[in-house]
Amino acid sequence: MANPVYQVLSLRVASDPQRTVGTNFFFDSFPADADLPMPQDYLFWVLEGDGRRILIDTCFSPAAAERRGRIMHRSVEAHLADIGIAPSEMTDVVMTHLHWDHAGNIELFPNARFFVQADELAFCTGRSMLHRGVSKIYNREDVQAFMVPLFEGRVVLLDGDATLFPGITVSKVGGHTPGSMTVNVNTRRGQVVLASDAAHFYANFRTRSPFPILESFPQALEAFEIMNRLSGGSLAHIIPGHDPLLASVFPALANRTGIACLHEDPVVDPASLISQQFATGRKTA
Repeated sequence: MANPVYQVLSLRVASDPQRTVGTNFFFDSFPADADLPMPQDYLFWVLEGDGRRILIDTCFSPAAAERRGRIMHRSVEAHLADIGIAPSEMTDVVMTHLHWDHAGNIELFPNARFFVQADELAFCTGRSMLHRGVSKIYNREDVQAFMVPLFEGRVVLLDGDATLFPGITVSKVGGHTPGSMTVNVNTRRGQVVLASDAAHFYANFRTRSPFPILESFPQALEAFEIMNRLSGGSLAHIIPGHDPLLASVFPALANRTGIACLHEDPVVDPASLISQQFATGRKTA
């Protein structure tokens, strides 16, 4: 039987307008543009199909946004209400990794089963957290909150690539964190690869220069190759985790602000927008 087809929504929660080109790449990929603005969005994703609604990551709360100096646009629970989902009804949540901007709001989903790589949970509760430069990328409260579903038997610990549901697989890619994974979803336009932080921006993937928060630089480069294979080499089938360009590449959900339909055909080639991302900064800098 053919795999079911899912709708994939990207929901924009917050942004950071202070980031620059030079802070978004491990390599000095664009030295002439290093000081130009290159804002970052904060997103989570909802999959719907085959009688299922599945949440990918849980983003963060308004309180966390205020502490971290991010601009909050719409909370996770408000976005879910917009599309007719009560958090208490959510049964399955996939955590691409447990950094603060992807793993807040755990308490909103008291009935959900959480999928996470075992290496990710071990990392953020292990020796590496003795180093402030590493632990600051996690929220202590979020890691502690994740212990509730763990002790209630609602956490599924994954050990590498896995099929979670018909038409939905995960690929452990590492690099950004030990347990970082992509979520690969069958849609009417083919397999869509939710890269999460394996590629913050289209430009990270296109230049093979990762975002500079890394656990393993070589593995971050390997992650690009894994995503390239998963997408069949199509940039339009890779969904970066923080790129504001998504709002231009994909059509918006009707009458909804900050929600893009990733299962629909792109309205513009993302490759054509990468250079414009910097050209816009040059005009306004």
